[in-house]
Amino acid sequence: MRGSGKGRFAGEPDPAAAKFSRSVHFDQRLARHDLEGSRAHATMLVKAGVLSRKEAASICQGLDRIEKEILAGKFRWKDSLEDVHMNLESALTARVAAGAKLHTGRSRNDQVATDLRLWLKEQVSGDLLALKNLQKALVQLGEKYRDVILPGYTHLQRGQPVLWAHHLLAYVEMLERDKGRLHDAAKRADVMPLGSGALAGSTLKLDREITRRLLKFEKVSANSMDAVSDRDFLVEYLAGVALAGVHLSRLAEDLILFSSAEFGFVKFGEAFTTGSSLMPQKRNPDMAELVRGKSGRLTGHLVSLLTVLKGLPLTYNRDLQEDKECVFDAADTVRSCLEVMAKAVSSIEVDAEACAYAAAAPELLATDVADALVRAGMPFRQAHQVVGAAVRLAEERGTRIDRLGRSAWESLAKGSGKLAEEVLGGSSPVIRARKALQARSSVGGAPSLSGVQKELRLWTKKLR
Repeated sequence: MRGSGKGRFAGEPDPAAAKFSRSVHFDQRLARHDLEGSRAHATMLVKAGVLSRKEAASICQGLDRIEKEILAGKFRWKDSLEDVHMNLESALTARVAAGAKLHTGRSRNDQVATDLRLWLKEQVSGDLLALKNLQKALVQLGEKYRDVILPGYTHLQRGQPVLWAHHLLAYVEMLERDKGRLHDAAKRADVMPLGSGALAGSTLKLDREITRRLLKFEKVSANSMDAVSDRDFLVEYLAGVALAGVHLSRLAEDLILFSSAEFGFVKFGEAFTTGSSLMPQKRNPDMAELVRGKSGRLTGHLVSLLTVLKGLPLTYNRDLQEDKECVFDAADTVRSCLEVMAKAVSSIEVDAEACAYAAAAPELLATDVADALVRAGMPFRQAHQVVGAAVRLAEERGTRIDRLGRSAWESLAKGSGKLAEEVLGGSSPVIRARKALQARSSVGGAPSLSGVQKELRLWTKKLR
């Protein structure tokens, strides 16, 4: 499509070229925002002396009718009109004579830049709610099983005992950072490009402040060339959702592992698992696996847009049409991942006994024994070696470090064996794990039940 008529061109584009450049099948998603921008522009054109109040009113009424048809699914989109802008303008001018004046003082360049910013602000608002709902699900799951202790892992090897709720709250923190990044992207999108024209503004006396207020933007763009070609806000959004996807993937991976027979810590609700077409006993965590897989899709969209932008000269270039499909798909993907993961998390049942059994291994308290030796005056590096030697000795004897005799500890720790035995002693490994957790009272550590309960209450209040 070449503007609103042939003009400079004597003929029509080649059919292959017309089809290749068509975007209405995906950019019609911006219709509501395009109509919103057109209503504000029409109101501003009255002040500029381009439209009478009566003409502006008839245009806005026409735009309202078009929007109702779109919402009802009755609007007929025409591929021959190339994009959302020309479809809406053509429909308007066919119904309202003054509609032909509406494009005065604007270009599809500043028009689409405005639409995208309006869309992004709205999209982020919904994403923030979806992130919040997942946080709520995690906090509620932590509250439900607040007494459960399980091993914490590094290198996927058991490290130290932690509370299940503390593990979940780590993801709550990640999601909170995701919310901050998306909020920042929306903040930088809150700049109105409309009035920048194709690249150099307009000779008409356009009052951009009127359209800014009507469209509820924080401010107007300062440089028309930058305004029509800037897609930084979309890159920031894609970066934000890509990282959110990484966090979702990590959460999914933990839950997938924990739901396996080898761990046996958790079980997804049946509604979020699938069976096998061959093996009747299977109960596969497919929803979590799909979330994990879709993180690659989100990362790919970020790389795609960065690659589109990297070699573009100022100002608008048709390459920028490639921004929408990746951004729209990323938005749909991250939203669906957040929604299904929130429901999947809410469906989880935790096997407290399996978690307790895994956390009962006394080797998980090796660091606590080293700390006890430090408190007795031994340098930490020496204490680390002593406890490491105790673990090795226990392995060689086919026993556990809490079952090494007094003489073994006294030999290894050079007189501090009694203290080490006291740390490892007691009738129940779980009780020892709870004592170890109770000792971790520093802010941000893996604190006691009371400390984690405090964090759960704080997050419940914050997310309310």
